[in-house]
Amino acid sequence: MTDGAVPAQPPRGWRDFEFSTFDGARLYARVYGDGHRERLPAVCLPGLTRNSRDFHDLASDLSQDRKVIALDFRGRGRSAYSPGPDSYTPYVEMLDTLALMDAAAVPRAAIVGTSRGGIVAMLMAVARPTALAACVLNDIGPHIEPAGLLRIAGYVAHAPAPESWDHAVAIVRQINEPAFTGLDDAEWDRFARQIYRDVDGRPRADYDPRLAATLEPVSAARGYVPDMWPQFVALRHVPVLVVRGANSDLLTADTVAEMHALHPGMQALTVKDRGHAPFLTESGVPRAIRRLIERAHAA
Repeated sequence: MTDGAVPAQPPRGWRDFEFSTFDGARLYARVYGDGHRERLPAVCLPGLTRNSRDFHDLASDLSQDRKVIALDFRGRGRSAYSPGPDSYTPYVEMLDTLALMDAAAVPRAAIVGTSRGGIVAMLMAVARPTALAACVLNDIGPHIEPAGLLRIAGYVAHAPAPESWDHAVAIVRQINEPAFTGLDDAEWDRFARQIYRDVDGRPRADYDPRLAATLEPVSAARGYVPDMWPQFVALRHVPVLVVRGANSDLLTADTVAEMHALHPGMQALTVKDRGHAPFLTESGVPRAIRRLIERAHAA
């Protein structure tokens, strides 16, 4: 390298993708493995306040031989915030996901849905069943435990604003350490950087704070929300993998057993030392997801 030359930066592994939805909102997604068009693609949908960064490791693995798209729902990550909180609903997010697939010329895909993303996947199974070739439900099912939902509503509404990255890590650790055991300092730091974005060296929540308003009815109902068994049954035409954190307070082993009774071909994987929701990078999880997608591709 000659004097003064700038060293080449390693490729980041994805390209930015922006598209417009039915109501004109401008949303963002990451596209991995763009050159692979012959194999079944995957679309990754994040949790309530999370974003496409959660799927980076999984997408990097899967995109070795297929296209993978990870979405920022509206009001999260690099997607536009809505004028008001009324459009922050799973139904609208389902329409946004279908708009993404149309814009990216992906008529059919394996859907990987974490928490809220899994709810969106179940709605898709009713609204456009041909869009789903397989489905991964990450720590979510048709019945949500009220205590877990109330916990989420509480921290979304009342989480303190971090003053530094050390403070951000401490907040994330305090909230999650009872359910996520065995993480080292580097893993807690990464956990925090998936939740917060960096603004001039300081962490900021990477979602619209008005999302908290959408959970007020949940709090008023003491965490009870309608079950989604009919929407889950609509997934019986595709291979399904349920990933459950062993310490999850949203998805119980009993609910997984009921799901299996309704979808006998469903596969289930419990991840030890994890709560809501597993990172999908734990030992054996990426391989199980890859096998599910390959099964769907071969069908």
